[in-house]
Amino acid sequence: PSPNSFQPNGSSEEALQCEIEELKQKDLVLDQEIAQLLSEGYSLEELEKHISLLHEYNEIKDAGQMLLGKLAVIRGVTTKQLYPEYDLELSD
Repeated sequence: PSPNSFQPNGSSEEALQCEIEELKQKDLVLDQEIAQLLSEGYSLEELEKHISLLHEYNEIKDAGQMLLGKLAVIRGVTTKQLYPEYDLELSD
């Protein structure tokens, strides 16, 4: 292989530069959101705790969805059909 074969072509490099710029923009927006929350009186510890609780909630929700899916397979129904039985909303 030629030495040039290991170098990224122009379009790949442009795509990476574009992705880097998008990530920088997202980072800036997140920094602005954090600054806004801090100005509203939230503390970093409070925000970190909230994020931690959201992660825990999502893990529990995922486990519940998995169990509903397995139960639906056992019963030969769709997961959606089980929602009313357990007083769940489709948005849950």
